[in-house]
Amino acid sequence: MSLYHISWKKIIFLNIFLVFSVFLLPGCQKEKTEDPISATDFKLNTVVTVKIYDSRDKSLLTECMNLCDKYENIFSRTKTDSELYKLNHRQIPAENTENNTYKVSGDLANLISTGLKYSSLSDGAFDISIEPLTSLWDFTAENPQVPDDALIRQALPACDYRNISVSGTDITLKSKTTAIELGAVAKGYIADQMKEYLVSQGVKSAIIDLGGNVLCIGKKPDGTPFKVGIQKPFADRNETIATMDIDGKSVVSSGIYERCFKQDGVLYHHILNPRTGYPYDNGLIAVTIISDRSTDGDALSTACFSMGLEKGMELAQSIENVQAFFVTDDYKIHYTKDFQKEIHVTESVS
Repeated sequence: MSLYHISWKKIIFLNIFLVFSVFLLPGCQKEKTEDPISATDFKLNTVVTVKIYDSRDKSLLTECMNLCDKYENIFSRTKTDSELYKLNHRQIPAENTENNTYKVSGDLANLISTGLKYSSLSDGAFDISIEPLTSLWDFTAENPQVPDDALIRQALPACDYRNISVSGTDITLKSKTTAIELGAVAKGYIADQMKEYLVSQGVKSAIIDLGGNVLCIGKKPDGTPFKVGIQKPFADRNETIATMDIDGKSVVSSGIYERCFKQDGVLYHHILNPRTGYPYDNGLIAVTIISDRSTDGDALSTACFSMGLEKGMELAQSIENVQAFFVTDDYKIHYTKDFQKEIHVTESVS
């Protein structure tokens, strides 16, 4: 199984797509520049695309895809030979058997630490210890069903991020039933690592798209920003609710309408409330976060959604260099303070 088994809480459900303009070579109006080199592959249980505009070195693309494989083998909760799977199933030798402390890689420790940070900031509305619940909900099944309520109630006590602590590369799991779910932060982290690699190789203009987690390196070679369109919820993929000009930023969205199913007339989606075991029902359809780091955008898009419009807006506005917009179930867009001053956005006409 891949990193992003569907029961993972989030696989960016506002399919963000990119609109690239044709640019002209200086002094040559009839010839357009070469197309970017690009690679697309199915990894992390999603479509991964990397486009590089200012290099012809295709080995850079190969290494980006290799990084996806590397981190899947660390962060997957379903891949039986991944580091996280082994941690969750206590297959890593304990550093301290009395308090269940395990030594892990720096990457896994860093990502767990980030997950705990946003679990705390959201007061547990977003919780990386939700794995016992997410493993019950299978949105990929041919005929998905709501799990048995008794099983959900049985899993609830295990969902408490305060049962996880990090010290350097030591992870302590304070409960025997504690298990970690990193689906809300892993793709963002991987995108950031890919960007770091490309920048280290001199790339200044590129797009990384991990199934909708979009991370821009710089601008287009003609100096104009990339345009990122956000799909309108429950609409065709080519119908946008808004389009933004993005320069060197990450754009990540969480929404309810792709990984979902109906049972007895009720819509069930993948963003689960760790306190009830069932999907959130708070009047939100989607949240989009614009940030410098994709890891932060990934975590915040789910944390802010989970907290609801008012508290989610407060959290987004409390963090420096972060902008957000929230889509409520009446299809109205609610922007954080100064969003439209800092980011050029065009709302689509209904």
